[in-house]
Amino acid sequence: MRRISRITVAGAATASLALALSACGSTSTSGSSDSKGDKGLAIAYDVGGKGDQSFNDAAYAGLEQAKKEFGYKTADVEPTEGETDADKEQRLVSLAKQGHNPVIGVGYAYAAAVKGAAEKFPDTTFGIVDDATINAKNVADLVFSEEEASYLAGVAAAKTSKSKVVGFVGGVDIPLIHKFQAGFAQGVKDTDPKVKVLSQYLTQTAEEGGFASPDKGKTAAEGQIEKKADVVYAAAGLSGQGVIEAAAANKVWAIGVDSDQYQQEALAKYKDSILTSAMKDVAKAVYNLAKSVEDGKPETGIVRGDLKTGEVSLSNSNPKFADDAELQAAIKTAKEKIISGEIKVKSS
Repeated sequence: MRRISRITVAGAATASLALALSACGSTSTSGSSDSKGDKGLAIAYDVGGKGDQSFNDAAYAGLEQAKKEFGYKTADVEPTEGETDADKEQRLVSLAKQGHNPVIGVGYAYAAAVKGAAEKFPDTTFGIVDDATINAKNVADLVFSEEEASYLAGVAAAKTSKSKVVGFVGGVDIPLIHKFQAGFAQGVKDTDPKVKVLSQYLTQTAEEGGFASPDKGKTAAEGQIEKKADVVYAAAGLSGQGVIEAAAANKVWAIGVDSDQYQQEALAKYKDSILTSAMKDVAKAVYNLAKSVEDGKPETGIVRGDLKTGEVSLSNSNPKFADDAELQAAIKTAKEKIISGEIKVKSS
């Protein structure tokens, strides 16, 4: 086992020790023991931080599940504005130095930091969500076939639209978000070639706030709605909340992303306007990596979630969506064809 006996730890009186990460973003820790040997999973959030009702919150859900099941101390760290790769690496190194294992960077922006930290701590398992570029013996690249769930979102949008115009709002103009756009547009066109897809990216870089600016998302959605879009799909992190708000205000449909946004408490007043969400199970990926370390068989290399594994999907929380038999049949058919390989979904 990689950590000392919890019985031994529990028998010793320990004093509370705060994480020394003041220069690297605010940190939340939880657990019953402060012994280095009893520390487990730690995550460092992407832009938007905890409370984005999307990507980061899904990672936190995985951390909470691991903490509950394994009974160890966890940590989750917020990003800071204008931080560098060196700041991110320092954050991961600090977590590893304190004994956390595994340590996960949530988001592709952690690529350089994870690579550097993993080299410094070869006995610690690191993970990175949404990046497949790190090839190291102690790193798990946790990636997803987002284009597959987005294709199904496109089917739903095309079948639901009455105006024959739908919209896509991407947070940042990068290859990762291109996957969402490509799958969505393909799903729309394969379902109804007469439906027009309006697409817009909020910013060119994450530093400009594309994943963290609900006001930008709201403005973009309003522009698409003015052009007759009656279903708008957002892949924009925290900015997607603005898209959902605009959809609700204009009585059109929004499609959420990453988490089941119909179920998110912070979006409760808009939920009747959330048709479905194209989900990727970041929580499961985070938990599975923690479990693999706990079991003594750490995951490494590329670990991919897709429709076949059940780690990307559409949510069925909205009864109006779940109870539409024709719509559900179309989605089921498309899903089966993707899994069988009959439909090849584009990723760019």
